[in-house]
Amino acid sequence: MLRISRDLVDKIIAHARADHPDEACGIIAGPAGSDRPERFIPMRNAARSPTFYEFDSTEQIKVWNEMWDRDEEPVVIYHSHTATEAYPSRTDIALAAWPESHYVLVSTADPDHTPLRSYRIVDGVVTEEEVEIVEEA
Repeated sequence: MLRISRDLVDKIIAHARADHPDEACGIIAGPAGSDRPERFIPMRNAARSPTFYEFDSTEQIKVWNEMWDRDEEPVVIYHSHTATEAYPSRTDIALAAWPESHYVLVSTADPDHTPLRSYRIVDGVVTEEEVEIVEEA
């Protein structure tokens, strides 16, 4: 199960809507081994595509180095789908390289409704997981 704050969910959805009609992407870092998403890091979709996302390689190296320096890891890897449901595509599954991460997808196909779903993707197997959205104290 992914336990995530309302603030972080709102930031993912805002980023997805802002980048529409292109896919948005980014990560939420958290302390290594904690499974706690804490630090929102929106990233640039280098592909600038409505059907595909790709982290900018220079930005990705910088972000990953910063996470390692802070003893963090990518707890959530998120992106949007602009015309389809929030379910991993074959490409998403093939590129899922962090089995310990939650893969969060949002769909911006309907401007009035932006569903958010979370998955674990391990060795090509997709398992949807419950999302618990918590209010900040």
